[in-house]
Amino acid sequence: MDPLSDVLSMLTVNSTLSSRFEGRGRWAFRYPHYDSHIKLGGVLTGRVRLQIENRGPAVLLETGDFYLLTNGQPFTSSSDPPGPVQDGMQVSRDHRGPDGVLRYDGRGAGDAEPVSMASGRFTLDSEAGELLLRHLPPLIHLRASDPGARPLVGLLDLLGWETAEMRPGASIARTNLASLVLVQALRVYLANAPQPEGWLGAMADARIGQALSRMHGDIAHPWTVERLAQSAGMSRTAFAVRFKALTGSTPLDYLGGWRMTVARNALRHSDEAIARIAERIGYQSETAFSAAFRRMVGESPGRFRTLSRGAATPSA
Repeated sequence: MDPLSDVLSMLTVNSTLSSRFEGRGRWAFRYPHYDSHIKLGGVLTGRVRLQIENRGPAVLLETGDFYLLTNGQPFTSSSDPPGPVQDGMQVSRDHRGPDGVLRYDGRGAGDAEPVSMASGRFTLDSEAGELLLRHLPPLIHLRASDPGARPLVGLLDLLGWETAEMRPGASIARTNLASLVLVQALRVYLANAPQPEGWLGAMADARIGQALSRMHGDIAHPWTVERLAQSAGMSRTAFAVRFKALTGSTPLDYLGGWRMTVARNALRHSDEAIARIAERIGYQSETAFSAAFRRMVGESPGRFRTLSRGAATPSA
């Protein structure tokens, strides 16, 4: 499995793409801080301005463009030019119709170009989610004209159709569409960003990305720096230096950290035996795994499982 698929497959995701907005005239909606989400959307028709609070000027999105918001900061979505700023959450509650579409007429509704958007969110609450979010910029703007964006343009037609009204199977269809949009958006971003930071930048690097794919593809393998350097076609020293420069950690520290991410995910979300988890991620014994887990996490695998299950159980 490639690193991006590996991370995305482990996300505890509540993906939704059930929000459609149709607006006329001049309007502006402010949305508050949000936790552990990726907000995504596409402009079906018209032009929309997005501005993250205290993060510089607004970004103008045109028909066919997509966006990702990743850092949880308050933001404003508006027409171009904007109208008076209102509470976006309140407007959503007051103006959303029975079909799930939010329709709003702002100032000068009869004269301005209409706007329509499809949007949604991914709620990320696992260690893999933190790995993904910490290396994404707060706002990713993907233009319809960007190289490699053709699949996104095709998805936009589906989004427009799927969000226009409620149809049988809408929940599954919209969730799967949201997942496709996220994957394609990240692909376009990686292909076009000058130099993505951290893990994403390493994944986009031809040689280091090859080594990451090997690690993620066979996490239990007894990898050494020499073997990983060979897979990347580099000397051991050059590989180790470049790997750390891109990811911020040594190759074996990264591998150990990812093994523990997989272990925590399994302990939190499955009943898989601890010995089997240890074997699956490359430890020769449950004892060795437990000792490594305690060093990195601060508690035993069994206690971590008990505490995480307790935290996930709602109180009566």
